[in-house]
Amino acid sequence: MEPLHPHRLTRRTALRSLAASALAAPVVLGSAPAAAAAAASPLWHPNPASDGLKAFEGIEADRGNLHPDRHYVIVEGDHYRFNIWADDRDTTGDGDRQRTESKGMVQGGTTLKMHDGETWTISYEMYMPSSLHGTSKFTHIFQTKTPETNGGPWVTLDLGRSGSKETFRARAYANSGSPDIASCDLAPLRNKWITVEWTLTPGAKGKAAFTVRNGTGSGAPVAAQGSMSNVNMPDQGDYVRPKWGIYRSVESASSDILNTYLLFRNYTATRK
Repeated sequence: MEPLHPHRLTRRTALRSLAASALAAPVVLGSAPAAAAAAASPLWHPNPASDGLKAFEGIEADRGNLHPDRHYVIVEGDHYRFNIWADDRDTTGDGDRQRTESKGMVQGGTTLKMHDGETWTISYEMYMPSSLHGTSKFTHIFQTKTPETNGGPWVTLDLGRSGSKETFRARAYANSGSPDIASCDLAPLRNKWITVEWTLTPGAKGKAAFTVRNGTGSGAPVAAQGSMSNVNMPDQGDYVRPKWGIYRSVESASSDILNTYLLFRNYTATRK
């Protein structure tokens, strides 16, 4: 079992520090190159050291307050660390699941919201240790939902298992059959920083594209890539919100439900 690091922030302090964030006004005037550069500038680009957990709308972990001594989402230098323990249980699902997640994107105090018909590109770097396993039941490490209705999950990134084979799957989860947008073997992506990019257009017949690179930087090899139309991802009159972390069923094999963690850094989000 890999040790969970001691943490500098208490969970209560972390939760009290949450706030919401600000959309930059679009640039309308100016030269074409300047306008193009402005359009490409990320609306969300949190710095863990200075923004801390204020980069998110909130944290969902140990919502039953069963383990008040544990620290679930913390800042470690240039990245965020998401911890989960095998005996954690969420308040939903009759004790059959556990959750350590952040929700939403906040910049400068205002929440960024993805609406039907808008196209957003969300990218980040992620580190998965060998103790984070694919499972026979659900394990989401990214999902999109609609807050007001609790609709979804619409699009997810899942760690799966079929026999001895573990998989890394971007899925149109709310579509019939929850088809893969892109997938690959999980094992080669572990114990290193990898790069994930989503391009999402919410809507009842939305679009989703996904790329994962086995490493960091534009030169890192593509491990999986795909896109899909007619993706069920509606804002339902509210907005679509991304979530990161570990949300998994504990009804998988106990050998796959270990104390573990996820690391994230270099989050960005742009809107076309």
